[in-house]
Amino acid sequence: MSDDQNRDEFKNTPPKDGDSHNEYEDICYMCRRPEHVAGKMIHIQPNIYICRDCMQRTFDTMNASGLGLGDLMNMNFNKLPNISMINLSDLQGSVPQNRKLKKPKPKEEKQERPVLDIRSIPAPHKIKARLDEYVVGQEHAKKVMSVAVYNHYKRVMSDTSDGIEIEKSNMLMIGPTGSGKTYLVKMLAQLLDVPLAITDATSLTEAGYIGDDIESVVSKLLAAADNDVERAEHGIIFIDEIDKIAKKRNANQRDVSGESVQQGMLKLLEGAEVEVPVGASSKNAMVPMTTVDTSNILFICGGAFADLEDIIKARLNKTSAIGFKAELKDRYDNDENILTKVSVEDVRKYGMIPEFLGRLPVLFALEALTEEMLVRILIEPKNAITKQYQKLLAMDEVKLIFDMEALKCIAAKAKEKKVGARALRAIIEEFMLDIMYEIPKDSNIGMVTITKDYVEKKGAPLIEMRGIYAIPMR
Repeated sequence: MSDDQNRDEFKNTPPKDGDSHNEYEDICYMCRRPEHVAGKMIHIQPNIYICRDCMQRTFDTMNASGLGLGDLMNMNFNKLPNISMINLSDLQGSVPQNRKLKKPKPKEEKQERPVLDIRSIPAPHKIKARLDEYVVGQEHAKKVMSVAVYNHYKRVMSDTSDGIEIEKSNMLMIGPTGSGKTYLVKMLAQLLDVPLAITDATSLTEAGYIGDDIESVVSKLLAAADNDVERAEHGIIFIDEIDKIAKKRNANQRDVSGESVQQGMLKLLEGAEVEVPVGASSKNAMVPMTTVDTSNILFICGGAFADLEDIIKARLNKTSAIGFKAELKDRYDNDENILTKVSVEDVRKYGMIPEFLGRLPVLFALEALTEEMLVRILIEPKNAITKQYQKLLAMDEVKLIFDMEALKCIAAKAKEKKVGARALRAIIEEFMLDIMYEIPKDSNIGMVTITKDYVEKKGAPLIEMRGIYAIPMR
């Protein structure tokens, strides 16, 4: 039997019992690289493998020395210059087990996602019901978003053979800071199981200037969809701080981050095929490009629109007059929900160009948070901050209780900060620090009650030991 037949017979022989060849991968004897790095190995002996690169370098060295195969048969290999030969009889069974590498596990194939179907999209009332579990108040905003999203995905799956094409229902959301604009969009994307990209309009500039290009918002959506173009084309893009790209009042300099950005976004909002980099946020020669169609991407723009109240008040006060039964000019000064009376004309005067507003047909505003709403935010949502701390202390087998008076005090403090619901966590983090530090010290503590005096720094929380009456914590 020839040597080639012997090698083939060895390679086709199944491993014996206890043989770990299937579990471990081959390693080159000379360069010590594993098979998944060096490539397919050449089997010399049962436990000796040489990669093709090392074998080729050996042949190249011999050729450079002017040696032929016939010359090698009659020479002492150990005296050959620059060539180290292997004594195969000494190496059999000498490859240690601890220097072998286990074969890398094959990556699991991506699960095929179901094709978007109108029957799988919840009805508007079901979408709003799910949003109610996480977002307190904002009834009008949740209703508008539920209907707009439902109509948008019906448009995606509609048949245009009859010549009727449904327009996109992009949204412009206006609301004071901390009112829940970003949170609403996050919950909406999570409910629909579609990719979501959240970006900030403040970093966008006109092409050719320092900053992010306008197409970078689509790149983030593609990354959120794991570079799946088809799934990204049915996603949602939320552009926050959209009021920061309003036209500048000073027209003496080029507006590269204001009106120019609005004009550049027109094609994205309406629907166009844009080339975006895969796995990067900027275009360069080293990054592959792909084409994404934005026709079926839902765009939601949001912003606080500071000082927009003054424009709304000026429009509403045009009907004021002097005399009996006349409407006073200051009747809207104390109206916290003045933004709910916004119109397209008000936003245009603020600095948004008409072409941009025309591609955001759904305009609505969020209500300002009252103290009652802040108290509900503390206790009602599924992931309320009080429930988070209760879960943390439950891991230490300690029950945490918040007095209603304490919750009202927290809401009043948050209302004074004028940053919306964001102030709630900052306030709770401050007075919960000592509790989270001291409680794990004593395993006899069974319950902690947060009181109003403790929130106002006039007293201490009530500590109830296991089987003992409650005492104030010192």
